Amino acid sequence: MASVSQRVFSGVQPTGNLHLGNYLGAIKRFVELQNGFDCIYCVVDLHAITVWQDPVELKRSIREVAAAFLAAGVDGSKHIVFNQSQVPQHAELAWVLNCVARLGWLNRMTQFKEKAGKDRENASVGLYAYPNLMAADILVYRATHVPVGEDQKQHLELARDIAQKFNNDFAASIAANGLAEKFFPQPEPLIAGPATRVMSLRDGAKKMSKSDPSDASRINLTDDADQIAAKIRKAKTDPLPLPESVEELKARPEADNLVGIYAALSDGDAASVLNAFGGAQFSAFKQALVDLTVSKLGPINAEMKRLVADPGHIDRVLGDGAARAEAIAAETMTHVKDIVGFVRR
Repeated sequence: MASVSQRVFSGVQPTGNLHLGNYLGAIKRFVELQNGFDCIYCVVDLHAITVWQDPVELKRSIREVAAAFLAAGVDGSKHIVFNQSQVPQHAELAWVLNCVARLGWLNRMTQFKEKAGKDRENASVGLYAYPNLMAADILVYRATHVPVGEDQKQHLELARDIAQKFNNDFAASIAANGLAEKFFPQPEPLIAGPATRVMSLRDGAKKMSKSDPSDASRINLTDDADQIAAKIRKAKTDPLPLPESVEELKARPEADNLVGIYAALSDGDAASVLNAFGGAQFSAFKQALVDLTVSKLGPINAEMKRLVADPGHIDRVLGDGAARAEAIAAETMTHVKDIVGFVRR
């Protein structure tokens, strides 16, 4: 098997309205990475069903996430955009990796503990084991790089551990099949820049989330200019003017969040934002943030609406992407079956 080029894989779950945190933490980054990598971007619908989803709503959400990718500037003709369930090799490799990963590794995954809460006995097996599926998502394409936020670093480390154990466990078989010694690469993290962890507009200590009962806590990608303006103007702040140094931001979470959002949208950093607005009242800064946010999200919002109104087009993009993704994934799985010792047709 030929060595892969510099290949990025990443995915977004189709679970409710996409928001500013999804855009700054993932989708904006997807667009930027197209210039230096072969990119595979996935709507991870298999991950979504680790908790129950309404089938009608799930289908709508899959298309909406795909529309957001395209509206933001992901090129579905040069790169690959698809939904995970259309490529069966994801689930197929996940089972093999279930048999490679160790129970103790999964027991250390903090996200399961957070999502399952106190009622862990009633959580689905899928929710517990989905880090192994995430590893399969990456490794089935032998991806070399994965853009990650702070909350996904642990899962990428697990993928690296699984890849290494597979390579070690089957080293003799890998060699016997004439394959590279390290069949699965060690995927490297691509850490995003400012505002990688966008927080709630109502509570600077909580991550911006689709599941927050308050719609005012987040800016949805489907929000119009008036809704964006109202949410930013009502965003929680403290009574002091904006700080004049980055060091002062650390003790002021709401200010830190809004400055981080401005920095990410303007492709700057916190220091440059404070150089322009430090010492100003929040009212002036919020108006500048409104203007910037509307200018960046307005065109995406309009294009998303246009695309969502044409589900047939979205389905064709997803289908074409799935066919190209499966060509890569099927080759990987053919080799995996030979390595493990399965009898193939």
